[in-house]
Amino acid sequence: MQHITTRDGVKLCYEEAGSGTPIVFVHEFGGDMHSWEPQMRYFSRRYRCITYSARGYLPSDVPESPDRYSQDIAVDDIVDVLDALSIDRAHVVGLSMGGFATLHLGLRHPERARSLVVAGAGYGAEKEFEDYFRNVSLEVARQFEAQGSARFSKTYAMAASRIAFLLKDPRGWQEFADQLARHSALGSANTMRGVQARRPSIYDLKDQLTRMPVPTLIMVGDEDDHCLQPGIFMKQHIPGSGLLVLPKSGHTLNIEEPGLFNHHMAEFLAMVEQGKWLPRDPRAVASEIMKTT
Repeated sequence: MQHITTRDGVKLCYEEAGSGTPIVFVHEFGGDMHSWEPQMRYFSRRYRCITYSARGYLPSDVPESPDRYSQDIAVDDIVDVLDALSIDRAHVVGLSMGGFATLHLGLRHPERARSLVVAGAGYGAEKEFEDYFRNVSLEVARQFEAQGSARFSKTYAMAASRIAFLLKDPRGWQEFADQLARHSALGSANTMRGVQARRPSIYDLKDQLTRMPVPTLIMVGDEDDHCLQPGIFMKQHIPGSGLLVLPKSGHTLNIEEPGLFNHHMAEFLAMVEQGKWLPRDPRAVASEIMKTT
């Protein structure tokens, strides 16, 4: 397995397939590089596809201090992957925690992104749930350490937003749960403390979002309750964005509904590459809908 070394000396393991315009996939908290297998197989037919395990996720390094994990560091790691692989600009695709990192890449380094796919991003963003989310994140970290991944994964994999996946595809859900059970308990705990519990709310990024020039596809499942409103918020404030809501779907969109995910992502990439994914026409804003003259 190949690896790159980040600016602060952390080894990140990655896999690569295909050739052409690059796509970098950034996984969620409950996933790792293997979570993107349905996309690696599909998009590597036409693109150069890269997926990597974030710091804290084996076989990448697991730094011992939570201070080696943060939202900004997660963005730096994406840039370090791009730099190490001599990629100037890429389509960047992220789910949940990876979706937050992808969004922040677009805010901090828009010149490195051809486009963004931000899927299932929003947990902890709703202002009324900020404190609750942080406290739950810290408790999840404690439980990973106290119980270990093999045991606590049985609880974490049964989160409300993952039940849709369990019901429609028990085999796929079990594969996800088995992978989660093999994660480093220390890496999971430190990721919760350093990234999840400290990241800024999407709602606090309003002014930055309105200035972000990168074409963006926002995806959310309609049964992923705490991501729905943040998804709408991003759609309302990112100029070149579109919002896709998948019906009867939860949080783990790319493996729960791989066919729909791949189809809509492929259409998005094609439109971006043809210069057809444009900011909203001013004539179509809400204030103009009832215009009579």
